[in-house]
Parts: sequence; structure tokens; C-alpha cells
Amino acid sequence: MISRTVPACLLALAALVAALALTVLRAGALPLPGWYLLDVALFAVAVLLLRRVPGGRVVPLVLAGGVAVAAVGLLAPPRTSDDAYRYIWDGRVQAAGISPYAHTPDDPALARLRDPGLFPQGDGCTGWDERRTAAGDCTRINRPAVHTVYPPVAQAWFLAVHPFGGGVRGVQAGGAVLAVATTGLLLRTVRREKWRAALWGWFPGVTAWAVNDAHVDTLGVLLTVAGLGCAARGRAVRGGLLLGGAVAAKLLPALALPGALSGLSGLSAPSGRPAWRPTRRDVLLAASALGAFALSYLPYVIASGSSVLGYLPGYLREEGYEQGHIDRFGLLRLVLPDRLLPWATALVLGAVVLRVLHRGDRHRPWAGALVVTGTALLLVAPSYPWYGLLVVALVALDGRWEWLAVPAAAQALYLTGGQTAQQLAYGTALCVVLAVPLLRRRRAAGPALAVGGER
Repeated sequence: MISRTVPACLLALAALVAALALTVLRAGALPLPGWYLLDVALFAVAVLLLRRVPGGRVVPLVLAGGVAVAAVGLLAPPRTSDDAYRYIWDGRVQAAGISPYAHTPDDPALARLRDPGLFPQGDGCTGWDERRTAAGDCTRINRPAVHTVYPPVAQAWFLAVHPFGGGVRGVQAGGAVLAVATTGLLLRTVRREKWRAALWGWFPGVTAWAVNDAHVDTLGVLLTVAGLGCAARGRAVRGGLLLGGAVAAKLLPALALPGALSGLSGLSAPSGRPAWRPTRRDVLLAASALGAFALSYLPYVIASGSSVLGYLPGYLREEGYEQGHIDRFGLLRLVLPDRLLPWATALVLGAVVLRVLHRGDRHRPWAGALVVTGTALLLVAPSYPWYGLLVVALVALDGRWEWLAVPAAAQALYLTGGQTAQQLAYGTALCVVLAVPLLRRRRAAGPALAVGGER
């Protein structure tokens, strides 16, 4: 039986990689949603078979699969997002010695930096990733009339990948490197059940979101995994610096901080129940994270002053998303009036944070990070599936696979659009997140009840 397990897993992995390649290339007769469903099914089969592979063969198999899954994302230009073109532009602007926060892409002062890759000419400007500037020029850069929204560590990454061609292939290759590095770091961080690293490395979203679309969220994921690993080992300063860097790459990793802090306290109240009280290590981690975040902005503040905020305030003020003008807080809209939605979201998320701080596991800070991050996404219900990359990595660390329903809901919403689809997708994800732990506990309690009945 064991001798057949590895070939079966390899076959399933090969089928997954082939299906992902066809998805990226838009080949075959299946529509895009059909390819996504096939990718998810093959991913599930491959991971289930991996769990039966002998321990010594798991690590090389996970790494090889992670490399293959990432590599197929390089087969075509971005298919479902045009964010990569803004990354290229910001890197090019910095390479020219100009702050990325100083000018908008359509500013005539930067016209000398334009090229046909970002400002195509003669094609009618009809591509899905093309639009006109106010002056009538065609560009692939989204929101060309506003300043960049990306924080300093993301900007440093855009500058770092600029020398590798200065085009979309460079940022995609950078995304592949980050994705594979995250797989390797997960293998190092997860002490037992190394197969769980495949929940990230073989996940279809890594091909689509981390590599093909080259979202900078992957950099935040890598830094978050590294920071939580340090926190779990009691290295407060290093963990804080890495987590601060993650927040300065993409603000979403700030949701992982409560998990990291709960993992460093571990004090007990007089009643014997867990209680969170800041310790020296908590203070060091929080101060290090805040310091890293603030210091990353310093060079850009010197160069650009208050304009370093870029389009962030405008982005946060937006009431809807571009995909079908979907409103935030989709699930809460079913039960509350609009005026109460932000307050209710803050109340629920605050309660979850307090619970994580109060009852968090000092040796598994990613457990609390997963709960806070996943809950936040369920509450806000975004239509951008790459926000869920952080959830995928935290699932790989923690093992609670039911949270993968959250990025899956975002992907379904991204393909369909509309508030009904939003509520259906995220409502289903919420049911999965709530139901699976109950079934897991019931299954675990079954043998105990049977033994008790025999007494």
C-alpha cells in the first residue's frame, strides 16, 4: 500500500499542475469557473494522498510540487488583475530617483518614463486591462489619476524586482520566488505534519494570485509567517520587526498581531483561567513592530512629506469595490441597517481580538492570527480573493482547513459579482467555518462516548 501512495500522489499532483497550466492559458473547452472548480478538486485529492505518504518523502514532494505550482503561473501575462502594472510603474519611478508618492502615473512630468508595455499605442485601448487617462492616453495602470496606495516595504520590493526586466515577467518571477520561499519557511516552521505546507504550496490561488497576478500580498505573507515563527520561539524583537515589515508591505497582516501577542503572554489569573497581561516580551514585540513600520516610512516622508499616504485615505473611504460595485459588510447587511454596519463590525472584531489575547496559545500564535484574520474577511466580505493569501498560509501553519472557504468565497464573488452572490458565497463560508469544528469535536468525542458506555 505504501509503495503505491507516492506514485498516486505524484499523479494527482501532475494532474493539478496540468489543470493549473490550462487555467492560466485559458485553454480547453471549460469556462474559467469550470477550470477553477477542477483545480480545487485536484488540489484536495493531491493533499489527501500526500497525507498518506511516508514521512521522509513528504518534504521533497511538497517542495517539488510548490515549485511546479508556482512555475505555471509564469505561462501567461496577468489574467484576472492589473495590479502588477502599478508595481512595475512604482519600481520604474523609484529607479529614476523619484518618490513613488510624488506624482500620479498620468502626470506629464513623468511622461519620459512611459513605454508601450504600460502605455500601449495603436491597439484601440480595448483590452480588459486598459483604460484612458484624463488626457486620452491609453494605459494598463489602474487608477492612473491617483497616487500609489502601496506602503514602503512594498515599494522597496517593486524597486528590487525592477532590474529583472522592468516588466510584468519580472514581478511575476518575483512572486514565484516569494511563494516558493513561503513554502520552504512553512516546512521549517511546522514541526509535525509537514504535509500541511502543501496547503499553501499546492493551493491553486498561489498560481493565480501570487504568481500570475503577482500580488504583493505574497511578500506580506512571507514576512508574517517568519514573524509568527519567531514569536512562537520567544524571539520577540525579531518577530516584531518581521511583523512590522509585513504590515508595511500590505496592511492586512496587522490582523496577525493579536495572535503574536497572545502567544507571548501565557499568564494566568488567580482563578487559574488564562488571562492576557502585557509582559516585557509583549511590549518588545509590539514596540518592534511599530518601530519597523514607522522607520520604513522615514525615507519616503523625507522625500515626499505627507503625500506618502498616497491614495490610502481615498481607498479606505470607498464604500464599494470595483467588481460590480459590491458593498462591504455583506453578511451583516442581512440583519442590520447600513448606519450600524461599521460599528457592529468593530464590535465583533474587537471581541474576537480580546478573546484571542485572553485565550491564545503561546506556542501557536498563528492560531489566533487565523481566527482574527478570517473573521475580519468574513465581516468585510471583500471581492478580492488575493486578500485571502494570508489566510491560506495561516491555515498551513494551524491545520484548520475549513478557513480555506473564506478565500474560496472571495474567488467565487470575484467571478460573479453582485450583493446576492456576496452574501451567498460568504454565508456558505461562514457555515463551513462554524460546522466543521463541531463535526470534528463530535467525531473526536465518539470513541470516548463508546468507551464510557461500556463501563
